[in-house]
Amino acid sequence: MAGSAISGAPDNVVVDIRDVEVIAPNFKRRLSGVTSTIIQLVPIQHAAGHKVAALGPGLPGRVPHIRFRDLLSLWTPPKGRAHRVWHARRNIEMLPAIFMRDVMRMKLKIAFTSASQRKHSGWTKWLISKMDAVIATSGRTASYLEVKSTVILHGIDTERFAPPADKADAKRARALPADRKIVGCFGRVRHQKGTDLFVDAMIKALPERPDWIAIIAGRATGKHQEFEAELKSKVASAGLSDRILFVGEHTNIDDWYRALDLFIAPQRWEGFGLTPLEAMATGVPVIATDVGAFPELVVSGMDGTGCIIPRDDLDAMVEAAGLFMDDETCRKAAAAQSRHHAVTKFDIAGEVARLHDVYSRL
Repeated sequence: MAGSAISGAPDNVVVDIRDVEVIAPNFKRRLSGVTSTIIQLVPIQHAAGHKVAALGPGLPGRVPHIRFRDLLSLWTPPKGRAHRVWHARRNIEMLPAIFMRDVMRMKLKIAFTSASQRKHSGWTKWLISKMDAVIATSGRTASYLEVKSTVILHGIDTERFAPPADKADAKRARALPADRKIVGCFGRVRHQKGTDLFVDAMIKALPERPDWIAIIAGRATGKHQEFEAELKSKVASAGLSDRILFVGEHTNIDDWYRALDLFIAPQRWEGFGLTPLEAMATGVPVIATDVGAFPELVVSGMDGTGCIIPRDDLDAMVEAAGLFMDDETCRKAAAAQSRHHAVTKFDIAGEVARLHDVYSRL
């Protein structure tokens, strides 16, 4: 951050509140899509010279942040600015900002990012109506808002998510067979994410294609562990335990994408959904359901990056998977186009720049 005072070791990046122009609160301890967004965005915003810092629990110390006691300084704006921007992404983060701005008269402007794709409750509508700026993560999300919004699609780190130099080596590095093609499904293991649809599709598709295997990367939490156990039992009953692999949750998920030849996002519901972008940036074609922002991310048809299928449609998933599995020329063309599409349209630097434009207007 140009001109900012930073204290602490590299794994505890505390930023001087006097140098902070934008605060990104995170008031939820458990890892979620919102938390992941903040973890990815704030360091890149910081490195780009934008005076942004996070606030709250559940964040790695390497994310530039301020402390709760620093909020006492919000009556004084940063040098050269009339206000700070508080960028909320949840109801619980909008409410205290409204109190600080309207009751305590702190020098704040409030931006809110909505990823919801359903009608908002009366309470949420009221909170949103008090915002100084509203951002929607997709066109579909914007259609559920009753106020003016700016659509800013999420981006990803296209340097971290990049194709391997050698696909076979990438597979061997993950203890996967280098002589097999691999189709993957990554994310939390649960009904909402459509993990069962992926498993059912693979049970139908794999027996006719001995050169392919499937992997599921992700964790089943709490009540979803029984769901995962039932899926594993179904795979075993089909005699495919050695070809449909549950590999668990991994922090180096980019390495697992590099082992893939095809990616399927089978969700029944999604707020936005970064996995198709991560796969495409890694040069992997994507089959995705028509939920979340997926239709705005994946390009179907000739010269496309994959295809969009109806949600909860097992037959469509099996058919689409079969087409890509059986046509290597089509698959390789889509892989090349996927990488180009992700780099030119969805690099996270573009998201950072568009967010900065919103902050600057405030």
